[in-house]
Amino acid sequence: MERKSAAGSIRNKERSKQKFLDAVGKILTTKGFAALKINDIAAMAGVDKKMIYTYFGGMDGLIDEYLRTQDYWVRVNSQEVEKIQPNLEDGGKSFIEAMLISQFDYVYNNKEAQKLLLWSISEPRKSLKKMIDEQEQNGEYIFELMMTPHFKEKMGIYRSILAIIVAGLYYLNMYSSLNGSIFCGIDMNTPEGRSHVKKAISFLIEQTYENLIPEQDQTEK
Repeated sequence: MERKSAAGSIRNKERSKQKFLDAVGKILTTKGFAALKINDIAAMAGVDKKMIYTYFGGMDGLIDEYLRTQDYWVRVNSQEVEKIQPNLEDGGKSFIEAMLISQFDYVYNNKEAQKLLLWSISEPRKSLKKMIDEQEQNGEYIFELMMTPHFKEKMGIYRSILAIIVAGLYYLNMYSSLNGSIFCGIDMNTPEGRSHVKKAISFLIEQTYENLIPEQDQTEK
């Protein structure tokens, strides 16, 4: 009986934690980040607010945990990359192309992720800074593993190209979700329009890898 009781207690704890995380998401998407108050989160979750301190150590811990469940690039950590077992011989070309297309769809289908993007550029907050630092840390692992050995002294240009692509994909998704779906004549809310963007991603990555390879490496090939 004692084992069953302990197992039940763990399940109840996990359910309560998930209720808090779900409540953060609901408030964020319906009322915005300014409405994320501890009393309102507890009321939405239907769980005593004291449990926020017990389970997460406080409001910052709760927000930290929520961000980890929602942000695309925070979850692409070294362990997840190792599971994928990317092809290192192509300099990360196939890996980054797949990641960018996947991220494009993820943000489009996840309203909470869109709100997080808006939040991250709207106000300074320790939890958001921590999320961004984790994104950069994960990105740096990927760069050093696959891209730096490939691009060498051209790595700065490669990073800049990816920065422009990622930022553009974020913007297109948020734009299509809020005030309009047509951008440069492409409807971001139609399968055809989104297919065009994905083909453009593949084209840009292909051109990047073809044109940034150091000349001596091209000669060797």
